[in-house]
Formats: sequence, C-alpha cells, structure tokens
Amino acid sequence: MNRTAPAGRGPAVARIALIGDRSEAVRSHARIPTLLDALRLRDGLDLDAYWIPSADAHEDLTGFDAVWVLPGSPYRSESGVLAAIRSARESGIPFLGTCGGFQHALLEFARTVCGWDRAGHAENTPDLADEDAVVVPLACSLVGHEGTVDVTPGSRAAQLLGAGRTPARYHCNYAPNPRHLDLLRAHGLAFTGTDDSGDVRIAELPDHPFFLATLFQPELDGDGTRAHPLITGLARAAVDHARAR
Repeated sequence: MNRTAPAGRGPAVARIALIGDRSEAVRSHARIPTLLDALRLRDGLDLDAYWIPSADAHEDLTGFDAVWVLPGSPYRSESGVLAAIRSARESGIPFLGTCGGFQHALLEFARTVCGWDRAGHAENTPDLADEDAVVVPLACSLVGHEGTVDVTPGSRAAQLLGAGRTPARYHCNYAPNPRHLDLLRAHGLAFTGTDDSGDVRIAELPDHPFFLATLFQPELDGDGTRAHPLITGLARAAVDHARAR
C-alpha cells in the first residue's frame, strides 16, 4: 500500500486514505491488509488503500473516496489528523474514525463547527484545563477491555449493524468529556451508541453521506476474515463515492 494516489486512475476501484502513523506494533494497523482482502473477496468491494502519516495529512484528500483515521494516538501531528477529518467532513467524503480517530473527530468538530478555539485533547496537551478538554483521561483504562455497545434505533450505525447492539473491543485511555457533549449535540453531532454505563461510544453526522466514529476498534472484531459491518459500510460508501465521480 502506497502513500500517494496515482493520477488518472478510473473510478472502478475506490481509493481510501488510511490516516495514521503506521506501526506493526499497533494491532489494528496489522489487521488492515487482512480486512482489505476480506472486503474484496467476501463482499466484492475493492479498495485501493494509501497510508498517509499524520504529518502528511494536510495534503489535499479530495481525490480519495474515503478517509479512515486509525488508532495509534498520540499522533505525530495533531493538526494533520484534524485537517484530514475536516476535509472529509466538509467535502462529503465517507469518513470513519476509530479509537483515536473518534477522539479527534470530536475535537475537530468542537474547534471548527462549534467555533471553540481553545478546545483540546488531554493526551496531546496534558496540562489542559478541564473546561477546555473535549477528550479527557478515563477513570479506568479500556486497554484490552471487551464489552457491548447499545445503538440508537434508526441511526446509521443501527442500519449498518442490523441490530441494536454490537460487541466492542477497546484499546484506549481517553474518552469524551461528558460536560461538553451537549455543545456538540447542539451543533449537529449525534451520539448514537453507548456502553452499559451510558457512556458515549459512537458518533455520527446524520446529514453527511457517511461520517461515523467509534471509540472502540471494529477492526479488531473476530479473526479478520470478515470485516465488521461498520467497516463494510465505509467500504460500500467509498465505492458509491467512486462511482459518482
């Protein structure tokens, strides 16, 4: 998988930008080739994937048919990741953010849509005041945790899952700050999945062609021979985007 999309490629194969600082030590990164093979062989969805390090994610992504911000935070470039999310959100490019991608999707939305310039992520800015923290440390780490997430009926996540609940695997120490969720909701971000404690685990933009983010890591579901329905949903949206070019 290369980093730069070649010029002149036709729309038959959907191009997906994988945003993150690639490392074989990150389990979700190691799963990507297997998942891409599964999507092609089992679902007939052919994705041409390009790894883009966070420091290079400021580049124009409008030639891609999907953007997936992968786990692996703290990213080397917070600004690069936020630029990639903003590009997908504003350009109508299908977007999926998992784990760190979920956290930074909330941060980008807070800064750009809500106009909250001081909004920050406690992992990136350890001395950040709580009133400015969109993402805060978890009281109990979710590294290695497995649980379930209840999904809002009628949401995009529910439609993709075909069920009201999904298993969830985590590898994170940070989550949304509950005190700021109402501000994000007021500006159009929908929280459509919660864990057994009622804590937010899925976010989406209802008016976007496909904009979905999860604190859990659906790429770790199962043995990798079949993609999680949310990932399959991104792949289908990418193919639709490519066909519409």
